[in-house]
Amino acid sequence: MISTSKWIAGALMVAACAASPLAWSQDNASNSRKEDDAFLLLRDAVRRDDAAKAEFYAARLADYPIPSYVDYYRLKARFRDVSNAEVRAFLKTYDGSAIADRMRNDWLLELGRKREWATFDEVFPQFVLQDDTQVKCYNLLSRLTKGQNVAAEARVLLIYPPSYGEGCGALIASLAQTGQFTQEDLWHQVRLAGETNATGPAKRTIILLNGSDVKMGQAVDLPTLALAKGPGVTRADHETFLVAVGRGARSSMKIAKMALEKAEPKLTPQERAIGWANLALVAGYSVAPETAQYWAKSAGAPLTNDQMQWKTRIALRERDWKTVKATIAGMPQHLRRDPAWVYWSARATAAEAGHNTPEVLAAYRSIADQSSYYGILAGEEVGQLVTIPPPGVAPTPAEMAAIAANPGLQRALKFFDMRLRFEGTREWNWETRRLNERELIAAAEFAREKHVLDRMVYTSEKTRVQADYTHRYPVPHDDIMQPTTSTLGLDRAWVYGLIRQESRFIMDAQSSAGASGLMQVMPSTGRWVARKIGLSDFVHGMLTDVKTNILLGANYMNMVLGSMDGSQVLATAAYNAGPGRLRSWRTQLSKPMDSTIFIESIPFFETRGYVKNVMVNATYYAALFEGKPQSLKARLGPTVTPKGYTEQEQQEATYGGR
Repeated sequence: MISTSKWIAGALMVAACAASPLAWSQDNASNSRKEDDAFLLLRDAVRRDDAAKAEFYAARLADYPIPSYVDYYRLKARFRDVSNAEVRAFLKTYDGSAIADRMRNDWLLELGRKREWATFDEVFPQFVLQDDTQVKCYNLLSRLTKGQNVAAEARVLLIYPPSYGEGCGALIASLAQTGQFTQEDLWHQVRLAGETNATGPAKRTIILLNGSDVKMGQAVDLPTLALAKGPGVTRADHETFLVAVGRGARSSMKIAKMALEKAEPKLTPQERAIGWANLALVAGYSVAPETAQYWAKSAGAPLTNDQMQWKTRIALRERDWKTVKATIAGMPQHLRRDPAWVYWSARATAAEAGHNTPEVLAAYRSIADQSSYYGILAGEEVGQLVTIPPPGVAPTPAEMAAIAANPGLQRALKFFDMRLRFEGTREWNWETRRLNERELIAAAEFAREKHVLDRMVYTSEKTRVQADYTHRYPVPHDDIMQPTTSTLGLDRAWVYGLIRQESRFIMDAQSSAGASGLMQVMPSTGRWVARKIGLSDFVHGMLTDVKTNILLGANYMNMVLGSMDGSQVLATAAYNAGPGRLRSWRTQLSKPMDSTIFIESIPFFETRGYVKNVMVNATYYAALFEGKPQSLKARLGPTVTPKGYTEQEQQEATYGGR
């Protein structure tokens, strides 16, 4: 029975809250913040493997609005000791959710580690995303234990040793033991591991070939010392030495080249070719003028995927169309089908024939429906320009209400509010993968309403039949952008194209290098530009202010553009890789180079993709702003020129040399 005093106290509290809804709201907000803080501490405790603290914080989140993540972290904190029954109960409770698939991923890794193949085989087909290399390795290992031949699938999967883990290492060992991997397969893995600086996989694989893991560790981590010792006498010693040649070239091409030339009499012709391929790959990363000579000396070497692609890029720079065609033809099927190599194979065929043959046009058409860089270039070869299609019918209030009620999208928004962008993005992406075209359009509009523009862009790009291009290519803060670019005489489409690639319009975006805001301005760059334009009160914290970020970023783009002789291609690359690197890359040019060849042979993987994406973005923005078809080729310009090249020299090289 409730005492009179307690009843009165409770009644007074209810009355007070009824009289002051603001106080009630503030109390709820305060409690919500405390719960969010406890959730963040729970997440952190699990990441630090502190099971006691994880349980402490989880116990305080009994009524948390995202219980699936509380339960997930509760299990993860003691995952090595969790029973299969507990995991099954979790998966049943949260069936169909993103976090359930994440748990399934974790469980499969544990089942694979324990070699519990019966349960693994039951669970693996239910793993929806199938995006974990090590889980895929465990799947092949399970099938291998049942006598299945999985070598062909393993060769396609095992291309990046740093991601292998225990599962892929065990798979390689079992493939060797069963004879499904030949010695050449294993040597290929050794070379891949050396190429990607994966010391552990290199050491484990060389043991399978009766080599020394100590010597291999030295070849990867201390290549200069390994080079000084020479190639040894066995094949394992020779291959270890060749790994050191490739690793050593990254710090001193001169020393690595001298070591290889000194060792050549002791090496077989194929081993010598492998050594030169290793040098050529590294020389290509700096577009050194001798790279083509090194590739010529590598004839007969079995090449890795990266080596095949770089051999092709250097042949493009030399306009050696015969080698371009031959190298692409020798690529694995999945590489040959990449739009880049479909395009370049067609270009090479056209160059040799002197015109676009029916075969060439068919190749272009096979990728021309793609809105990617090479899809657009191929489209222009068959007469298509970039246009903005009319938007479909706007989502109805009922469609918007259904999207707003989606639990997964609600979880995503909650995580975004907590600045947990990884979790929010996972939830958003998981939910949108199940939506139809109309629902995707509504979800993109919902993201716009909630100011989650990166997910708006992502969601819009998933549509195939209808699309609202203001979702795909948004123009936030145009009241600031228009006057800024107009004053500088800067192409607004190009600036928005760069922002779309840099930050996807996440205002508080922070890179691992410390770049901030929409235009991802580095603190040092911000200070330098601020001084140049007379912004005397600049402090680091201003980089996340929209107006300041756009002002500094746009001025920096303008300065870089001027230093690159007005070339958007060069300026875009310089914005990403730094003007110093672009000046270095331009010094390697003795004459104008086809812009598309220059872009494809940019040494940095990130910068190469960045330039392609920014220029595609800018072309679409121009089509949106101007309301008429646009040419990506025209935006790229016909050539990229060395510093100081006159306009007349450029025209002579562009038109007179064809």
